[in-house]
Amino acid sequence: MLEQHPESVKIVFKNFPLSSHQFARKAAAAALAAERQGKFWEYHDELFKNFRNLSDQKLADIAQKLELNMAKFDEDREDPLITNKISRDHEEGQELDIRGVPAVFINGRRIQNRDLGNLKGFLKKHLDNAK
Repeated sequence: MLEQHPESVKIVFKNFPLSSHQFARKAAAAALAAERQGKFWEYHDELFKNFRNLSDQKLADIAQKLELNMAKFDEDREDPLITNKISRDHEEGQELDIRGVPAVFINGRRIQNRDLGNLKGFLKKHLDNAK
């Protein structure tokens, strides 16, 4: 849908590190550090492939696999702008009563059924109504 309607549809990604996952906050910071080198989605995808075995070493391994500048990556992970963004996103999620991820919203409305077919239908309906 994004490719078909680039002026009407956009993805806004928010961080919501789960407290039950000991590396969630570190993983979020690592993904945002990777974003500064143009590799957010690649890093994000690797995190989800490896979510069961995350560690400090795994976060570094992913960065190396993606050929990130490791000195910049390590520095950016500790940048207060990144850590504050994660905190702001998390607080916003709490205000929206988010308890798990992923959470999907379309035009401010939370979508419970995140099945791809349902999302496409919902988006099409909203795009048609906007015309």
